[in-house]
Amino acid sequence: MTETKTRSPEHRAAAGAISGLRQDLIDDAFAYRPLPPMRTDGPLTRRLPRRLRARAGWTPHAVVLGAALITFMAGFADTGNAGVLLSGLLPAVCVAMTLIRPVGAFWMSMTLTPVFAVFVGVDGPWAPSAFFANLVVLIVVAARTRPRTAAWMWGLTLLFGTILENVAGWHTSSNTTAMAVTSAFALLIVSLVQIRREAEREVTVQRTVTAVERDRRTLLEERTTIARELHDVVAHHMSVVAIQAEAAPYRVENPPPELEQAFITIRENAVAALTELRRVLGVVRAEGYEAPDAPQPTLAELDGLLTNVGEAGLPTEKTVTGAVRELPQGVELSAYRIIQEALSNTLRHAPGATAKVEIGYVLGGLGLRVVNGPPTGPVKPSPGAGHGITGMRERVTMLNGEMTAETTTDGGYEVTAFIPVQQATSDVPVEQS
Repeated sequence: MTETKTRSPEHRAAAGAISGLRQDLIDDAFAYRPLPPMRTDGPLTRRLPRRLRARAGWTPHAVVLGAALITFMAGFADTGNAGVLLSGLLPAVCVAMTLIRPVGAFWMSMTLTPVFAVFVGVDGPWAPSAFFANLVVLIVVAARTRPRTAAWMWGLTLLFGTILENVAGWHTSSNTTAMAVTSAFALLIVSLVQIRREAEREVTVQRTVTAVERDRRTLLEERTTIARELHDVVAHHMSVVAIQAEAAPYRVENPPPELEQAFITIRENAVAALTELRRVLGVVRAEGYEAPDAPQPTLAELDGLLTNVGEAGLPTEKTVTGAVRELPQGVELSAYRIIQEALSNTLRHAPGATAKVEIGYVLGGLGLRVVNGPPTGPVKPSPGAGHGITGMRERVTMLNGEMTAETTTDGGYEVTAFIPVQQATSDVPVEQS
C-alpha cells in the first residue's frame, strides 16, 4: 500500500530556488543573445537630429566597449607587457562578451578570477582589473536579464569569494567585502530601474488594453442601439402586414376560399415572424428599456433637428439634391442618426462654427455630407474619444455603405457617407384602412 507524501514548504522552497537558479544561470548559459539597439524615442534622444538619432541607438554598446578598454588599460598598468594577456585582455573580453552572451560572460569572469589573482600576485580574490571587469559584468548582465538573476549572481559572487579566501588564506587583506558591498549597491540600482521600467511597460499595456476594450464596448453598445431601433421598425412593419392580411378578405365581396386561405397563411407567417423577431432581438433590450411611443425619426423630420441645433448655437444650412423619394425606414433612420451625431460632434468639438448638411438622392442610393468650419469664440472644444465616429461607421457598414471622416484644410471637419439603396422593381399600391 503506497502512501502519498506531501512535500514540506521548506522542500518546495528549496526546489523552487534550485529551479530558478538553473533557469536563470545554467540553462543555455552560453546562448547567443545579442544586445539590441537602444530605443531612440525617449524625451532626450528624439530631440537629436535624424542622423544622430540613428546612431544613438548603439550608445549601450559603446559604453560596454569603453568599459572593456578601461579594463584592458587597468590590467596593462598592473603587469605591463609581460602579463597583459591574463590581467588585461581576458578581463576585457569578459566585459565585451556581455554584448552577445551575457550569462556566459558571468561564468567566464568567475572562472578566471582565481587565475588573475594568482598571476598578478594580489592578496585577495580579485585583481584590480578583474575587480572592475567582474563589477561591469554583473551590472550589464543584471540590466539584460531580471532582478532575480541579479540576486543569484550577487549571492554566487559572495560565496565564490568567501571560498577562495578560505582556501588561499586571504583573511587579512580580503577584497571580497568590497566586491560584495559595491556590487550590491550597483545591482540594487539596476534592479530598481528595471522594476520601474517593467511597471511603466505594464501600465502602457494596460492602458492599451483598456482603450481597446473601451472601443469594443462602445461598438457593442452602438450595435445594441441599432438593433433596438431596427427591432422597433421591423416589428411595426410586420404588425402592419399581419393586420392587413387579416382585413384583406373583408374588402373583397365573396372572396374565393383559396384567397382567404392565402391571407390566413400570410397572417400566420407574419405573426410567427414577429414572435421570433421579438424573441431573438428582444435580448438586446437593456433592463428598463422602453420602446419609443413615437415612430423612429426619418429624414422628413430633419428640419426640426436643424432648428434645435441652431438654437443650441450651431447655424446649419441644408441642401437637398436629386428627386426626393421615400426610402426604406432603416436607411432613413440611419441617415438621420448619422447627421444627428455629426452635428452633435460639431457642437462639442467646434463651438462657434457653422455647419452644412447636404443630402443627395441618386439612382443607386443616398449620399450624405456634413461639414463644419473651425471652432471660433472663447469656448474651448471638448475632448472626444471618437465614439461618435465609431457609431456612424457601424451604421454605414451595416447597410453596406461607405463613409469617410476627416479634417478639412481650413481646420474644420467633414463627414461623408453613401448608403446604397436597391431600386424597387415594382410598385404595388396597398390600400390601408
